[in-house]
Amino acid sequence: MDPSLAWYGDNRVTLDAMMTEFGTCGAAGDVDDGAPLALFDWDNTVVKNDIGSATAFWMIKNNKVLQPAGGDWATTSRFMTPAGAAALSAACGSETAPGQPLATSTDLDCADEIVAVLEEKTRDGQAAFDGYDHRRTKAAYAWAVQLMAGHTEDEITEYARAARAENLAAAEGSDQTVGTTEVDGSVRYYAQIEDLVKSLGAHGFDVRIISASAEPVVRVWAEQLGLDADHVMGVRPIVEGGVLTGRLRGCGGVADGDDSVIPYIDGKRCQVNEVVYGVQGPTAFEQLAADRRQVFAAGDSVTDVTFLGDATGARLVINRNNPELMCNAYDNSDGEMAGQPHVHRTEVPGGRSLSLLDRCLHRRGRGKRCRDSRRRQRDPRSGRYRRVTVDLSR
Repeated sequence: MDPSLAWYGDNRVTLDAMMTEFGTCGAAGDVDDGAPLALFDWDNTVVKNDIGSATAFWMIKNNKVLQPAGGDWATTSRFMTPAGAAALSAACGSETAPGQPLATSTDLDCADEIVAVLEEKTRDGQAAFDGYDHRRTKAAYAWAVQLMAGHTEDEITEYARAARAENLAAAEGSDQTVGTTEVDGSVRYYAQIEDLVKSLGAHGFDVRIISASAEPVVRVWAEQLGLDADHVMGVRPIVEGGVLTGRLRGCGGVADGDDSVIPYIDGKRCQVNEVVYGVQGPTAFEQLAADRRQVFAAGDSVTDVTFLGDATGARLVINRNNPELMCNAYDNSDGEMAGQPHVHRTEVPGGRSLSLLDRCLHRRGRGKRCRDSRRRQRDPRSGRYRRVTVDLSR
């Protein structure tokens, strides 16, 4: 790996050692031929900020969101609440014919309501989605893909390229205005992660992406890393006659069009097991034997907890202070976690710390006890036992 790129602590040494132990010099390998598998989440792991959101924002600003069938927003997601559908209908109106572009570049109310619902609530604070398994999908993430309905695959690729160019050209860390809402306006590749992806390939690893953004969008961004389209896994829209339908492909015995599973927490394991290892049916949700799992995994959020835990050699955690993920990272019961950057202290003066009690995610969306809240953990520096906390001051 490039020694000029800064890594936290001894993470580069750890990752170099992992590649030496499990890899071989040469071209990228294939798991079908016995190559070790390396998996990366995309948003806020490979890049800073979210490319699914960036593409959705570009579509809103450029009048690419279409009026839903019958003007009924409930048809866009089986998990949309009546309050969510009503808010969108009120904001976006019925003047536009179904299947035609909404004038979201100038209709600020419509644009603002769509942006709000993408964050799971209406502008007046009501839940926009409900009734789904929170360990298998996140309805707002799925809806960002379902908003692409009515467009061809080539059109979505074109929109993704345009959004990518716009976000890479914007000043790093800048915002943009969508409707009247300020949202993230830039995306940047992490140089360290790009170098790591290419280094893993050079060491014979089969490197793949598993993302909760739309698969056609991630494919566009993954080109810079030299990854082929068939090495990118994401949310998979059902395509009929070359046009996206607004329904999603299933996994693990969940039927296509049921829309209840995407690559999110347990859904990531399912898609990896199904696409990479050929496991079919409900067994795809189960952890495979160690010799049929990824050697390395990298992620930054609760959506990555399950596939990170499945990695047998090393795991890289991008610390964005996500309670459930950092609960597992601090636990590090098998010693295979590397944090980047990793917060060793449990509190920051002047900051706010959160006990991990009841901060992990239940299938019904409520908090549940994290494993470290059921027992104490030993601090490797002081030797004292403590309950894990995560700094939320940033």
